[in-house]
Amino acid sequence: MKYIKQLCIIITVTFISEILHSLIHLPVPASIYGLVIMFVLLCTRIVRIDDVKETSQFLIEIMPVMFIPAGVGLMTSFDVLKPVLLPVSIITVAVTVIVMAVTGRVTQYIIRKRCNDND
Repeated sequence: MKYIKQLCIIITVTFISEILHSLIHLPVPASIYGLVIMFVLLCTRIVRIDDVKETSQFLIEIMPVMFIPAGVGLMTSFDVLKPVLLPVSIITVAVTVIVMAVTGRVTQYIIRKRCNDND
């Protein structure tokens, strides 16, 4: 029963994010709205971590399986992708490195700020 409750919370947040995506005409994916909504709910303690922890862990564990259809789609449309493969690859690697660097810097900043606040 606990898992059903947790899944219902996650599905409700996902549903609300889809509604927001259709109402707010911005180039922002519904998943981003969902992340922001869940973040706010967790920060305000409307939803506690224990209310979604086990189901969230399960969904994260099976996430690689969800990439199989996308990978198959890329393989079937390789003829279309072939002419732009080098630029797309360079952009993908560059953006990945930038995201990793920015994420690392922000994380280091937050950790240092927390350590300094605790002193």
